[in-house]
Amino acid sequence: MKTGILLTNLGTPDAPTERDLRRYLRQFLSDPRVVNPENFWQKLGWKFALNFIILRKRPKVSAENYAKIWDKFGPGSPLLNITKSQLNKLSTLLSEDYDNLEFAFGMRYGNPSIHSALRDLRDKGCSEVIILPLYPQQSGPTTDSTVDVIQYELGTWTYDIDVAFIENYFNHPKYINALANSVKNHQKHSGKPEKLIMSYHGMPQRYIDNGDVYYEQCLQTSKLLASKLKLDENDYIISFQSVFGKEEWIKPYTDATLKSLANDGVKHVQVICPGFSADCLETLEEIEVENKNYFISAGGDKFSYVPALNDNDDHIDMIYSLITRYLDI
Repeated sequence: MKTGILLTNLGTPDAPTERDLRRYLRQFLSDPRVVNPENFWQKLGWKFALNFIILRKRPKVSAENYAKIWDKFGPGSPLLNITKSQLNKLSTLLSEDYDNLEFAFGMRYGNPSIHSALRDLRDKGCSEVIILPLYPQQSGPTTDSTVDVIQYELGTWTYDIDVAFIENYFNHPKYINALANSVKNHQKHSGKPEKLIMSYHGMPQRYIDNGDVYYEQCLQTSKLLASKLKLDENDYIISFQSVFGKEEWIKPYTDATLKSLANDGVKHVQVICPGFSADCLETLEEIEVENKNYFISAGGDKFSYVPALNDNDDHIDMIYSLITRYLDI
């Protein structure tokens, strides 16, 4: 009897082309966990806008942005390559201490899919699977959407399989320590900024008002990280990026925050994105390029991005701790 270890993440297009981005965005933006209009007429309006406006215009822009970061961590998608490296390092560690393990990773949108990863583990004889979505903070559009697709896939099987699902790790001591180490290492060559911006992926405010725990977990992560770094309240700012559509999202917005800081005379900032376990379009292009330009254009002088934890050894050690908690039961 074998145990499967499955890492999941959001996903990536197969190539930085309009065709591949159109397919990827259609899958992503059709998920009701991601975009969830409030009533029938809004749902109808969204369906029309998605198919006849967004999917005709956005793939071209998105493809151009992906092309800027493609091959940055080896040939192909940065997120895909980093996830492969994370799994390889994790499997090496775990295989030294445990027998009868099989490993796979799957993306919620795009390839390789979570469906194919689960079937691969099944076909290798796994009677149980430990699943870790690489989202430190739990939310409906990420963690819960992953649960949806897993439950759907397992519902098509003719026999049951034991599943252990790790919902979050926003306050895990080793996660906070790894974040703090990444900041300290970055500042060894970039110096200490006037402000450290902790930027998380945004979410419609309505989702939080309806009970999503994401915002509170982001705040808790930031407080723990600030404490670990011995930062005062004036040393850091929590903000939210990647706003989409006309609906109000969680504030403050990262782009507006950076412009405001520069306008107020702040010259040196650093940005860390604690909600991203691997660098991707939202960090490598949106933060490191687009938002840097906002800050510099508004009068800022020095901007740098603290890379995601990626396959850092202390990050892999944290993932090891999460997984072995279930292996040791």
